[in-house]
Amino acid sequence: MSLPFLPGYSFNASLGKTKFHRSQHFGHNNGVGMLLGEDRPGIGGELLPGQKVKPKNSVIPRGEGSALPAWVAFDRQVLCFDAYFQEAVHEKREEQYRVRQCKIYFYLEDDSIQVIEPRLKNSGIPQGTLIRRHRVSKPPPHDDEFYTVEDFNLGKEINLYSKVFKITGCDPFTQNFMRKLGVRLQGSSDVPGDPYMSYRKAMDESMEPLRPYEKSDTLKQFLDHDRHVLRFFCYWDDTDSMFGDPREMVLHYFLADDTIEIREVIPPNSGRDAAPMFLRRGKLPKNIEDLKQPGEITDRTVLNVFGPTGHGGRYILDSLKTGAVHTEFYHDSDLTLGSVINVWGRKLQLCDCDEFTKEYYRTKYGLEDFGTVEYKRPTGVKFTKQYPPYNGFGSEEDSLCSCMGLLPKPPKRDFLKFMEKDRHGLDSNVLRFLARMDTNKPIDLDRRFIISYFLSDDSVLVFEPPVRNSGIIGGKFMERGRVKKPNQPMYSTELSEYYKANDLYVGAHVQFNSFKFVLTDADEYAFHYMEQHCDEFPRSDINAIVNRIRALTGQNQDRLKAFFMENDPSGSGSIPYQQFHALITQMTSELTEQEIMTLARHFSPRKDDGGLNIGHLIAMIQEDLRKKNFESFGKLIEGMMQVDTAKQGILDADSVRTVFHAHHVPVPDELLRSLLGSRMDGSGKVSYRDVIQEINWRDNPVPPSQRLAINTDENWEGTRNKSAVQNVNYQALLQDVFGLKD
Repeated sequence: MSLPFLPGYSFNASLGKTKFHRSQHFGHNNGVGMLLGEDRPGIGGELLPGQKVKPKNSVIPRGEGSALPAWVAFDRQVLCFDAYFQEAVHEKREEQYRVRQCKIYFYLEDDSIQVIEPRLKNSGIPQGTLIRRHRVSKPPPHDDEFYTVEDFNLGKEINLYSKVFKITGCDPFTQNFMRKLGVRLQGSSDVPGDPYMSYRKAMDESMEPLRPYEKSDTLKQFLDHDRHVLRFFCYWDDTDSMFGDPREMVLHYFLADDTIEIREVIPPNSGRDAAPMFLRRGKLPKNIEDLKQPGEITDRTVLNVFGPTGHGGRYILDSLKTGAVHTEFYHDSDLTLGSVINVWGRKLQLCDCDEFTKEYYRTKYGLEDFGTVEYKRPTGVKFTKQYPPYNGFGSEEDSLCSCMGLLPKPPKRDFLKFMEKDRHGLDSNVLRFLARMDTNKPIDLDRRFIISYFLSDDSVLVFEPPVRNSGIIGGKFMERGRVKKPNQPMYSTELSEYYKANDLYVGAHVQFNSFKFVLTDADEYAFHYMEQHCDEFPRSDINAIVNRIRALTGQNQDRLKAFFMENDPSGSGSIPYQQFHALITQMTSELTEQEIMTLARHFSPRKDDGGLNIGHLIAMIQEDLRKKNFESFGKLIEGMMQVDTAKQGILDADSVRTVFHAHHVPVPDELLRSLLGSRMDGSGKVSYRDVIQEINWRDNPVPPSQRLAINTDENWEGTRNKSAVQNVNYQALLQDVFGLKD
């Protein structure tokens, strides 16, 4: 019983209300003002009397927890329904309608629908996706609404673009989800059968396949012997025909399918076309037969036919194969060495085979004797190709290339050697020697020359340092180029020999363009390079030199020790290099100056700094930065500080190199490694601020330094007179040669 509408008996609905605005019916859509809808509520969002607002999306009750949006809460969650629709078929006697089964997918995240029809074999109709995924509107007069999850239930019919789908079932996930929504699902129903598909299924089951007369299993042979080929060497004697000659062949027998192919070996200058395929791959018959008529060779022979043509008729086959044509082909058992096979009228004799073929016959047939037949024609006298002698124009290689073809080509350059031995960073790959003239002229006895050998192209450059008041103008004595060895004929059919790197060593006598030189010394880089590549320079192999001294001295251990002790009155165990050289020369004359110098360098207590000049290195780095106009030194320090998490101002060398590369600093990696290696402390750390300050060409410029692969310093006098080799530890030498100890 309701209360009377009297003061004090009614409730104020506005109590607690915070929104008193009125819903607007107009708004903007894509920047255009228009009427958005008439189903807007009244003041404060309350529905008007008799008004019912239809939801635009599925209304899903919210549970406990955070209120996530639908596209997050229902991501990858899809409802799947089984449905079918009936399609009429016109102007066809066999069927009047079709029952097409399909799947309806409802995506919970955006209420989109997708309809897919599974493909059936030999259906003859396009199947697959019938309706692509999107929101589907309801049929008129409710075309302003979209299908939601409330519109789906088992047994319901939904109209999707004028096609009525009846839902018959769903998957377990859909059934569980609909039950949680509070929807009572009806029982699943069966899909009505399609009469025409039932008729086709019955017709397919009534068909009986034809069974072959006999089982022929070729798959096992293919799997067992795939890529297994027997190879025979044979020849065809065609001397009986006009202009015929013996022709060499190679026969391949494929064990996978018993086919044969024959290739012809065409010798050079034989006058035949380059068509090596003599017989294409296929089965080779033993006897030549006439071409069979169409239908004569067949797997089945029909004797008689009964009944009407088509369904219901029957026929009798020749099961005994009385009229079958049998052709005999060559098999592996017919191919033996010495036998003659008939290749379409041409007699080929098998003469030899390879090792795989011999092993195959040895395993399968137990053959052990493989008598080969000599079939190759005797090779005549081979004439070597003679080239005309060098005519004096251009280089010998260039003139030789003009004789090898009608279109002369330039001689090929050893590009790999050039890339490996070209200048790379601080490694110049140039061997520099100090030389004097081998002459008796007094004016030439005091002249000194610097001979530079370039390993990239085996070229030689001779430079004479100028000497004041000598009467001789110094400078470049010989242009860079390859130098021929002396006593070679000038106009010869063979290429001349040129000086190589192992021909130059300390003590060697060389002759460059009628000028004789004696190599007296080499620089530190040349000695170091030859010692590192002792396999190319045997006179710098310390092990070979020690073995030679051991063989030359024999068992005179005490005499050799006393020989050194006499020149070491202080007993320090070391003697100067000049005395060591004189003692070795008195002891034996078979060692060259290069070997003595290598021996002294190995047993000398010296410090080798590699000849690295830090000032010259910084000058080269600043020159590269100046050419590339690099000025971002502040950003480089900021990048170092980001890596320096401890804020100590020091980093390891690898981290500094990484920051340099990240900022694209145009400095070669070899120069950067050398600079960081010279600035590392005992723990392997580098003060990056000091390094950047040194290479800053704006704030701390240094005088430019010229980069030269060879140093033409006129004051250079070799390495023997420098501090690189001063004293030689003869006790270490005796220890290595004889194992002697004090």
